[in-house]
Amino acid sequence: MARWEFKLPDIGEGVTEGEIVAWHIKPGDVVKEDAPMVEVMTDKATVMITSPRAGKIVETRGEIGTIVVVHGVLVVYEVDGEATAAAPAHTANGHANGNGAPSKSEPAATAVGDIKETLPGMSVSGASAGGSSGASAQVQYFNDKPLATPATRKLARDMNVDLRSVPPTGAQGRVTKTDVEAFAKSPTVAPAAPAAAVAAAPPVAAPGHAPVKISAPTAAQSALEERVPFAGMRRKIAQKMSQSKNTAAHFTFVEECDVGKLKELRARLKPRAEAQGVKLSFLPFIVKAVVAGLKKHPILNTALDETTNELVYRKYYNIGMAASTDAGLMVPVIKDADRKSVLDIARDIERLAADAKSGKAKVEDLQGSTFTITSLGADGGLFATPIINFPEVGILGIHQIKQKPVVRDGQIVVGEVMLLSLSFDHRIVDGHVGAAFAYDVIRWLEDPEKLFLEMV
Repeated sequence: MARWEFKLPDIGEGVTEGEIVAWHIKPGDVVKEDAPMVEVMTDKATVMITSPRAGKIVETRGEIGTIVVVHGVLVVYEVDGEATAAAPAHTANGHANGNGAPSKSEPAATAVGDIKETLPGMSVSGASAGGSSGASAQVQYFNDKPLATPATRKLARDMNVDLRSVPPTGAQGRVTKTDVEAFAKSPTVAPAAPAAAVAAAPPVAAPGHAPVKISAPTAAQSALEERVPFAGMRRKIAQKMSQSKNTAAHFTFVEECDVGKLKELRARLKPRAEAQGVKLSFLPFIVKAVVAGLKKHPILNTALDETTNELVYRKYYNIGMAASTDAGLMVPVIKDADRKSVLDIARDIERLAADAKSGKAKVEDLQGSTFTITSLGADGGLFATPIINFPEVGILGIHQIKQKPVVRDGQIVVGEVMLLSLSFDHRIVDGHVGAAFAYDVIRWLEDPEKLFLEMV
């Protein structure tokens, strides 16, 4: 019997690594060709890696939450035949790296047509991985998210250089073309050598702070504890939230909004919507009010490109709708909300929410938002301080509608009051601009018929 190593293939344009989120095999299993082996999550999708050949599994490398670089060894097989060297890494199209020719001696290591068009979720079910880690290359520097221009990245690919291992000398820690060329000529480090074929996922911690280690429990307490991997979507959410909180200079503006007229309008239109098979909530009207506000205050529809120090004004309006699911917080996106009717937006909201909760959300439905709305519905509380969906510069939190006393024409009456909590990136948005945006949104929600008159 001989051993054969299966390496993580190229699984997408620009993808250099993935996180193990579920194993479907364990050492000792005998697998058939195309049998599901392991789910790997990238920044773009969750990929089911299937077995490229039949054989007995001798070793699996990495546990749930482990980061695996492309061409790092994932699985070791015991196969019939004479001893073989490690199989060459292949792309997802089945071509060997190097000359692009298919390997005739070994089957292609592929991600066989299983790039799931679903939200990258986390599953802890299935067989647990066995575990040794891959050998580390001897490098002096490693950054898993290097800053570089597209031209520099292309140069690195052309020169077969792993950009993450190149020490940067550019402004704000950016890797330059000169850095890549100097690294490629270095005799001490092999080009494109990953820092680790299989590495533990970096802990989620604020910059400048060491990760927190939980103290060891007593013997009695130990039996009452359970540890599960902090991996997959939950860890991605933690990283995203930490990045936003530690990068954007948050400030929150809170104000109340009397939506009595909006409730009346919705009540009148609801039967017509239902006749067309559409569930009409308050959210489509809020989306329209937000889009109108973004058009009046374009700074709220921008993003800061920190790699080029440019403020990007987006002249399209893709509104993210934060949704709670079993896998964690997701943000499906209503594309081109300015070009859609209230009924069209209502259809999108219903479809996107259903797909997110069932785990069927497509990757393209979770990308490209320019501003986000988050709602806690019946659990909305008084107000909150929502965290910006970075790199956006603002987010609107909407809360439960409650009956409260309000003053109209000098008289105290019962109003239908909803509080709005808006967080902004103070690096980009001044306080008076954020407040002006908030009051414009409130004005349109308090008089929704005027919103339709002014809608463009």
